[in-house]
Amino acid sequence: MEHNVFEEMAKRYDTEERMELAKVIVKEVRTELQNSHSKSLLDYGSGTGLVSLEMADLVDSVLLVDSSKEMLEVAKAKISHKAITNAKVLYSDFTQETHELKADIVFMSLVLLHIPDTKKILQELFNILNQDGKLIIVDFDKNDHIHHPKVHNGFLHEELKEMLHEVGFKSVDMKTFHHGQRIFMNQDASMFLASSVK
Repeated sequence: MEHNVFEEMAKRYDTEERMELAKVIVKEVRTELQNSHSKSLLDYGSGTGLVSLEMADLVDSVLLVDSSKEMLEVAKAKISHKAITNAKVLYSDFTQETHELKADIVFMSLVLLHIPDTKKILQELFNILNQDGKLIIVDFDKNDHIHHPKVHNGFLHEELKEMLHEVGFKSVDMKTFHHGQRIFMNQDASMFLASSVK
């Protein structure tokens, strides 16, 4: 496995800025999770659980999946510290391996931009979802000020919608919900939420 930059970042990952941004995301996603008390949530690319652990009270169970063991160690400490009884972690990279996991809701926050093959990961996540399950993606709108060899510079709504439909989702709702200063590689940027039903 290639050197994982997130391993080094884990210990100092929860910066003020990240925590502020996480609050904005949590507030938006919580409204998406109304009436989900009986449902299982899988947070793909969960990092330290900054977002999904704040929503554990809305669902039956939360599985935090990440390809960084260090990040998951931090998440585990939080789960134990906050005495969250319905959350677990799983060390895995779905771009490298397929899992027989199933979930009612798959959530991905600011992760899609780090994955080179967008369609392939969307297909993996589609396969994990139960019928009528929901994929919730939070990420950045396309931003021409950003150029990085390993990161998408955000996504165009129409292109992502088309890809989600091609993968098999029945319905896709997408909206921009937040504009922030220097939130994307030190550039001002906006974030969208996409909610897709299988």
